[in-house]
Amino acid sequence: MTTATEERQLGFWMCTALVIGNTIGMGIFILPASLAPYGFNASIGWVITVAGCLLIALVFARLARMMPRANGPYDYIRHELGELPAFMAMWCYWVSLWITNAAIATGVVGYLRELLPGLKALPATGIALVLLWIFVAINLTGTRSGGRLQIITTLLKLLPMLAVILLGGWLLGTTPAVYSAHPPANPISFSQILPASTIALFAMLGVESAAVPAARVRDAERIIPRATLAGTVIVALVYLLISTVPMLLIPQTTLAQSSAPFALLLDRFMGEGNGRWLSIFIVVSGLGALNGWTLLVGELTRSMALRGALPRSWSVLNNQAAPGRALLLTGVLASGMIWLTYSESLVAGFTFITSVVTAANLPLYLCCSAALYLQWRRGHVGEFRDLGWISYLGMAYVIFAFYGLGREPFFLGLLLAAAGLPLYGWMRLQRRPPTPTL
Repeated sequence: MTTATEERQLGFWMCTALVIGNTIGMGIFILPASLAPYGFNASIGWVITVAGCLLIALVFARLARMMPRANGPYDYIRHELGELPAFMAMWCYWVSLWITNAAIATGVVGYLRELLPGLKALPATGIALVLLWIFVAINLTGTRSGGRLQIITTLLKLLPMLAVILLGGWLLGTTPAVYSAHPPANPISFSQILPASTIALFAMLGVESAAVPAARVRDAERIIPRATLAGTVIVALVYLLISTVPMLLIPQTTLAQSSAPFALLLDRFMGEGNGRWLSIFIVVSGLGALNGWTLLVGELTRSMALRGALPRSWSVLNNQAAPGRALLLTGVLASGMIWLTYSESLVAGFTFITSVVTAANLPLYLCCSAALYLQWRRGHVGEFRDLGWISYLGMAYVIFAFYGLGREPFFLGLLLAAAGLPLYGWMRLQRRPPTPTL
């Protein structure tokens, strides 16, 4: 049995580190290769994506302030839209989290092999599985352990971002001609901006990270909004600064084929072998995100189980007050995804998983924006007068993102949502009181 003090283990810095650490994972380090075929359309897509995610961050911040007793997004949606929409949105999001862990473990392997070339002789799938289970084991020792590690890895992961920014600025000041040596040939086209912006969205997923473990956050009404907005603004500024440097400095075809584009960037402009040092911090970044998402999926599984959306046994805490069964379950599921989707091309495998994860996240963002809209329509504005435009623009951005994903990921998302309906029906039957017998 745990006490209230043991339950509330996350403070402002841990929550901010969750937002930054989960958002800056492996996506930004792999996506330059995924986005290379889109040329300058990707830069426009980044601007749209950053603006949209700042809106979504405002949605979560406002909901956290207006519903301080809610246990995160599940309660936000259930309170305003009902139990079925809440289950469907959180089911898709829950699946996306353990798929995200598979994607991060996959992405880390590319940079880890650059750092330690001897690993190229080992099966990539096996390396990814070992990394995944190391962080399951760490989080089994308690939420605070995972939170402390998240702060350390978040600070370290900002260093490679700074290195890329400084390199880009130095080259601009000393040899500006390198920026015009290999311009992408793609013309600006709305048909290319759309998919580029939705691919970039994967790198911004995670703005909700402070709100999901609300039951574990001290002074949640104050800390969750502050951590959500602070973390998202920091990430947005960093991404806008570094997103175009590899695209302008590396030939388009070369960049598209690289499994470690930032390491390639440093090798090319600072001398062979320097990219390996950058890879150290990028691996730390990926591992920090893997830790953060592992913590988050365990807490979400427990939260949904406590509310009857998943089997109650998955909510059990171990002796270290960690959701042990939930962590083991989601570790097994993520392992299965690694086995199913691993490709000889790390970039191709990573890009495929990102489209699945993005489609699975969007229902949560849409439903939370709709919940905020209903709060506004019912006059529950409190100290805020901006709920209407935030909710409208939030919903509009999610619809734009759905459209940009294209037909296949959209229907994949619908299939994923439908897959949860049998579980929802079964859990409803489990909660129904037995019919009295005569």
